[in-house]
Amino acid sequence: MSYIEASHYAQHYKDALLHDVVPFWEQHSLDLEHGGYFTCLDRSGKVYDTDKFIWLQARQVWLFSMLYNEVEQKQQWLDMAGSGAAFLRQHGKDAHGNFYFSVTRSGAPLVQPYNIFSDCFAAMAFAQYAKASGNGTYRTMAKNTYANILKRKDRPKGHYEKSTGNRPLKNFALPMILSNLVLELEDVLEEADIKKTVDFSVREVMEVFLQKESGLIYENVLPNGDLHDSFEGRLINPGHGLEAMWFMMDIGVRSGDEALIAKATDTMLRILDYGWDQDHGGLFYFMDAQGHPPQQLEHDQKLWWVHLEALVALAKAYEHRPGEHIAQWYQKVHQYAWQHFPDPEHGEWYGYLNREGKPHLTLKGGKWKGCFHVPRAMYQCWKTFDRIAQKHKLTT
Repeated sequence: MSYIEASHYAQHYKDALLHDVVPFWEQHSLDLEHGGYFTCLDRSGKVYDTDKFIWLQARQVWLFSMLYNEVEQKQQWLDMAGSGAAFLRQHGKDAHGNFYFSVTRSGAPLVQPYNIFSDCFAAMAFAQYAKASGNGTYRTMAKNTYANILKRKDRPKGHYEKSTGNRPLKNFALPMILSNLVLELEDVLEEADIKKTVDFSVREVMEVFLQKESGLIYENVLPNGDLHDSFEGRLINPGHGLEAMWFMMDIGVRSGDEALIAKATDTMLRILDYGWDQDHGGLFYFMDAQGHPPQQLEHDQKLWWVHLEALVALAKAYEHRPGEHIAQWYQKVHQYAWQHFPDPEHGEWYGYLNREGKPHLTLKGGKWKGCFHVPRAMYQCWKTFDRIAQKHKLTT
């Protein structure tokens, strides 16, 4: 990849972020009456449901705070972040400090805090907004929320757990998200606390859920790390694995661990090889490790976030370990994603394509898709390709 190519990609992602994706959410998502954000937006940005999903509220607070901190100190971005932060502070959690899954437009609780993913994104949001606003109250809230997450991590659903315990599988999502969350909270936590969680996350991701024989990451394993022959035990989620690998690369950069970066790169390539649809292109959503019919009816859909995580992982892998194979994979995923997901008429990206790559739903936001994966990936790819271009410039 030449200096010109890297510069082109950097400008491409910067333009998409600042002139397409961010303006879409600025224009359509802010709730001027009750605070926070509308996330259920149709293709054109019209609100079709006003319920508020706490993890999406928190993700958007994080996003606009991050833009303010890292891109430009625009008052509009700080105000956008502040609206969501205040809404979360007032309506997001129960009396025990656990964050709900969803609330009404005005903030009345709808769905109880049955897992801790809302809490994880709330902690990220508060930490980033505290940095942007200088408000120490939110810094304290970030620290307290993180402490509550650690307290619940061994039994994250608490009394909302539906499992009887006869098949005690543990899930990949929590160690994956903790590996990123703890780096997001670097300004809030002590170094010893960061190291403890980083070490736990790397061990779980790269030694427990990553299987040596297949080179794949399984979504669920038994407590001792063994596999289980069941729907849940055979489940592969390529997007989760790819996202986790760029988290591992970031940890490797922070700690100077070249071996971790190399292992994450190799795992990323294995997941791409395994998860790519050879007939229609794109990455599958869910797969069964033994080739059996997956339980999820949406298993063969092509989802926005899966391809975005692949693009971020590939860009970072090329930055640290440049090579033709990674470059070819990047161009392959880039071409598929940019040909199928963006909506040139109304902006932003479609979230859900059928297996053939046509929009299955034309919404831009809903219960699961909000202002997070698209702009985060645009920012990450922009900055990564900018660094790649600068390295080329210095060596030529």
